[in-house]
Amino acid sequence: MSRPPLTRRSLLAAIGAGGAAAAVGGLLRPLPVRAAIPGPSSYAETWASVGQHPAAAEWFQDAKFGIYYHWGVFSVPAFANEWYPRNMYNPGSNENNHHRNTYGDPSVWPYHNFINGANDRSGRFVQFAPRLRSAGGNFDPADWAQLFVDAGARFAGPVAEHHDGFSMWNSQVNEWNSVARGPRLDLLRLHTDAIRARGLKVFVAMHHAFNFTGFYQWAPQQSDPSLRKLYGQLGTAAQEQLWFDKLREVIDQAQPDVIWQDFDLARISEAQRLRFLAYYYNRAVAWDKEVVATYKDGLERGGTVYDYERGGPAALREPYWLTDDSISSSSWCYTTGIGYYSVNQMLHSLIDRVSKNGNMVLNIAPMADGTIPAGQRTVLLGMGDYLRRFGESVYATRAWTTHGEGPTQMGGGSFTQPRAGTAQDIRFTRSKNNQVLYATVLGWPGSSLTITTLSSSRINLSSLAGVQLLDSTPGGYVNLPNRTQDAGGLRITMPSAGAPFSASAYVVKLTFTGPIPTLGGGATVSAPVSVYQNTGYDGGANLSVGSYTAAQLQSAGIGLRTISSVRVTAGHQLIGYANDNFSGTSWTFNSDNADLRNTGNNDAIASLRVTFNPATYQRITNVTNGLALDSGGNVAAGSPLKQWSWDSSSNLQWQVVDLGNGYHRIVNRTNGMVVDGYGLTGNGAAAQQAPWNGGNNQQWQLTDQGNRRYRIANRTTGLVLDGGGQVASGSPVKQWSWDGSTNLLWTITAA
Repeated sequence: MSRPPLTRRSLLAAIGAGGAAAAVGGLLRPLPVRAAIPGPSSYAETWASVGQHPAAAEWFQDAKFGIYYHWGVFSVPAFANEWYPRNMYNPGSNENNHHRNTYGDPSVWPYHNFINGANDRSGRFVQFAPRLRSAGGNFDPADWAQLFVDAGARFAGPVAEHHDGFSMWNSQVNEWNSVARGPRLDLLRLHTDAIRARGLKVFVAMHHAFNFTGFYQWAPQQSDPSLRKLYGQLGTAAQEQLWFDKLREVIDQAQPDVIWQDFDLARISEAQRLRFLAYYYNRAVAWDKEVVATYKDGLERGGTVYDYERGGPAALREPYWLTDDSISSSSWCYTTGIGYYSVNQMLHSLIDRVSKNGNMVLNIAPMADGTIPAGQRTVLLGMGDYLRRFGESVYATRAWTTHGEGPTQMGGGSFTQPRAGTAQDIRFTRSKNNQVLYATVLGWPGSSLTITTLSSSRINLSSLAGVQLLDSTPGGYVNLPNRTQDAGGLRITMPSAGAPFSASAYVVKLTFTGPIPTLGGGATVSAPVSVYQNTGYDGGANLSVGSYTAAQLQSAGIGLRTISSVRVTAGHQLIGYANDNFSGTSWTFNSDNADLRNTGNNDAIASLRVTFNPATYQRITNVTNGLALDSGGNVAAGSPLKQWSWDSSSNLQWQVVDLGNGYHRIVNRTNGMVVDGYGLTGNGAAAQQAPWNGGNNQQWQLTDQGNRRYRIANRTTGLVLDGGGQVASGSPVKQWSWDGSTNLLWTITAA
């Protein structure tokens, strides 16, 4: 059907009124009523174009919790973990020994026997061939989907292809698929139909980049062309084309709301990565719905959401992020004797991640025949019981100024174990209208609860209208009228010394007559920039280095053209624009301003950028060792970067200049040269310095990982600057694949 054209004025009015529309470069399109973040009407295969895609759709930020599952051919041996297909070929490994003893030598009993079916050494026929319950088997996708609903998930879906190269859909480009072989079922379609039938968004995970970049390292070279496809041996060009073709099939057949991808995308050609993103986003425009693409590497500039594997930041982090975690510490797929984390470990981790501006997708591990073990169901249903009763404090909330308080530290990067909290641990969330603050206590606090963050020295609670305990019955509340505030915190009298009902955590709801008052002081590192809807720094949001459209500001609680005061920390600047998408008249702020009326641009900013002040020299310090980035002085081009104890020398001072394309050049004060990755690849590659020539080798992407700790990634190599750990002054700076380690994190502060 035809649609009336939108003017830019009507578009901005719609955004300001909470409506939805899209505009980029003059291209406008109305979005469905439920869509909240605008985007272009079409995407080209360039970073500049796909980078305009709104990364975290509002439905995604509202959803908070999803479920996916490692279930496939690798589930049949049920030994070690989902990397069994790789390690069974590694001589002397536990998997290799197990395979020889159970099935035979891998040279005569290869992995694809699990797909086609074959007898093991005992004469037992083995094959990945789950049967539907309606056909007498144990696999029931409707039962799975109902379990996900009962667990409180708002999105769910399968690993559609793991590293092993077996496609779980009706593929025309890969004959090694679940319709042509093994189950003889279109598993992806069965999953997505059942999930959508229960009102959940569809999540699809793809791990297939590593299939041909290293997974089958020890597998023998195949002579059969079809087997070369399965084992990732077709050659780079053919494999990269297949990588894209599989994604295109999944997009067209499943129409996923989220496509999650595992690591090694940085080793896929830039052209194919851009082709994927543009295709997915353009299909979403045709479907008229908001979609999310996630990444661990390789898609940083593509309007995507960063994913921490088994982890998350130590503190609140912007932009919005995701973690994928597993219900088991030992394996992502089902194995004999698999163990599970507790309900509290998984639930408290979810609450912690939500408080830090993130989502969690939790992996479960069904058995090869389609049975979801009872131990996994228990954990999921325990989480679901909590979310059913107290989901008000989780779903459709947003992170507050600080994530929480208490002794239990969670997160800090990837591969951090989920931890249960204590009655001394509190995590904060807020309502989207910024008038309700939720304080979730990870245990019953006793007769009195003290929230130290809300001390009289940090926040004015004169607008606090009511305090309630969320009751065990959904929608029920217990009023908590007895409260006092002093320098030690907000002290609340609880209903009883003993818990009035059993729960994994307890939620105190604080309702204000207007916006939640601004929090000040404390040990949390201040944001680079804070913007406020009222003069005098009231009713605000904290912003990291980056670009913010009108819709992204609205998502942070700042309405269109409502900014009346700003705070700008040393070494940063805020550039505000009169129109959305960084156009129109602009104003630059390098310091605090309590009342923009005195500058003539009160309530005038529609979009903005937060950057480092290019006129300020910065100290770039490694988080692990505390050493500063060091040029070494007036050295020759090509000299290595080093680290040194801070002594205020100009050798240790750097300009960080925004190039306007998502990247920066980093310029030394002494010699004027820039940090250069030199196109060197592989972990441990040197980082050097050279005169500025504009090359991609000299461009660096700075991503705030929370608490103003940055990973600094090279545009050419995709590797990040690495301090190398606890090293001595004078040690070189290297490049390394991002893994969440503090060795790879740097603080940037005005020198």
